[in-house]
Amino acid sequence: MGEEQDVNRVVAEAARAARAAAAPLAAAPAKTIDEALRGMARRLAAGPAPILEANRADVAAAEAGGMSGGLLDRLRLDEARLAGMAEQLNILADVEPEPARRTVRELGGGLVLQEWRRPVGVIGANYEARPNVTVDVASQLIKSQNGGVLRTGSAALASATALMDEIVAPALAEAGLDPAAVQLIRARGRATADALVAQPGLIPLVILRGSGESTRMLAEKAALQGVRTLAHADGGGVLYIDAAADLDKAFALVDAGLDRLGVCNRLNLLLIHRSRYDELVPRVSAAVGPRIAVSAPPHAHALGYEWALDSDREATITVAPVDSPLAAARLANDETSGLAAGIVTEDAAAAREFLGAYAGTGAFWNATTRLLDGFKLLNVPETGINIDRVPGPRGPVTFRDLSLRQYAVVPADRLADLD
Repeated sequence: MGEEQDVNRVVAEAARAARAAAAPLAAAPAKTIDEALRGMARRLAAGPAPILEANRADVAAAEAGGMSGGLLDRLRLDEARLAGMAEQLNILADVEPEPARRTVRELGGGLVLQEWRRPVGVIGANYEARPNVTVDVASQLIKSQNGGVLRTGSAALASATALMDEIVAPALAEAGLDPAAVQLIRARGRATADALVAQPGLIPLVILRGSGESTRMLAEKAALQGVRTLAHADGGGVLYIDAAADLDKAFALVDAGLDRLGVCNRLNLLLIHRSRYDELVPRVSAAVGPRIAVSAPPHAHALGYEWALDSDREATITVAPVDSPLAAARLANDETSGLAAGIVTEDAAAAREFLGAYAGTGAFWNATTRLLDGFKLLNVPETGINIDRVPGPRGPVTFRDLSLRQYAVVPADRLADLD
C-alpha cells in the first residue's frame, strides 16, 4: 500500500505542477506557442548527441532483455529520425491554430450565440516504448495549449527523459512559457500507468496509446475512476485483392504495407477474391518470403489476430479467401479491430461496394493502410489513433481534438470588446 500511495503522490504532484503552468499556457498568443515548437525543432537539429546517447543505452538494455525486432525498431532513434521529428515540429508550427471563437447564429434581442474552444487543462498520456511519441504528444499538447503528464514504457525512459530535458523544457522556457506545463513521470513500473488514470480531479482525460490487453485494461480502470480516455489498443491493416485488381498495384501495396512490422497500420490480414486465391497465394508467399511468413487456412488463430503484438511471430501475415467486396468489408468489420482496410481493384462498382460497407476508421482504394497516420494523412503529428465506434475524435487524434466546446451568449454590439 505504501508503494502504491507513493506512486499516486508522484503522479499527483506532476499533475498539480502541470495545472499551475497550464493557465498561462492557455492564455499565450499563438506566436509564442509556435515559437516554442520551432525552438524544439532547432534543438533537435542542433544537439542530437545527448538524445542519441540515451537512446543507445535504452536499445542496448532492450536487446539484452530480448526485445523483438519490431519493437526495437520503434525504440531506436538515429539522426535521420530526429531530423524527421524536427521537420514535423516546424510544419506543426506553421499550421494555423483553430479559431478560439466562432459565431453560430443570432438569437434575437441583440444577442448572438458563439461557440468557444477552451483547453482541457491537463491531459495525461500513456504510450509504449517509442521515444518519438514523447515529442509528438508534447507538441500536440503545447499547440492545443494544454498542460500534460506523460508516461512511457520503461524501455524508453532514458530517451524520453533526454528529450524532455534537452528539447521540450528548454524550448518552452526560451519562448517565455513555463516548462513545468509538460511533465514526464520518471518512475519505472506499471504502477505509474495505473496512477495516471486514477486522478480525475487533476487529469480528466488520458490518451492511451499502445496495443493489446494492457491498454484495454487501463481504459477500464480509467472508466471506473471517472477518467475519460482516448484509447488506441488494437490495430492491424486489412487489404482485399479484388477479382478486378491490377496485380502490379496489388503486390506494390502488399510490399508497402510490410515496410515496418511493429506498427499498428501495417498489413496484417490479406483477403483475396476466391476466383484468384489459388493463383495468388503462392505468388504472395514468394513475394514476401523468406522475410515474412504467410498464415493460410486452416488458421490456428483468430482471423484478425494482430501479428505486431506477437514478438515471436510478428513477421507474419494472415491470408484468406472471400467471395466478394461486400464479404471482405463485413469480415474486416467483424473480425478485426476496425483500424483500417483497403481494396485493390479497377472496378469502380467493387470499390463502392467495399467502401460503402466498411465501417472502420480508415478506408482505402488502391492505397496502403500505412497512410492511416496523423502526419501522412493530415500533415500534423498525432497523439494516437482512436478507433472508438461512438461519437467523438476518431482516427488520428491531433491538437484540433484536444479542446472543450463552450457556448457563450453575448451582446451582438459588444463582440469587438472580446478581441
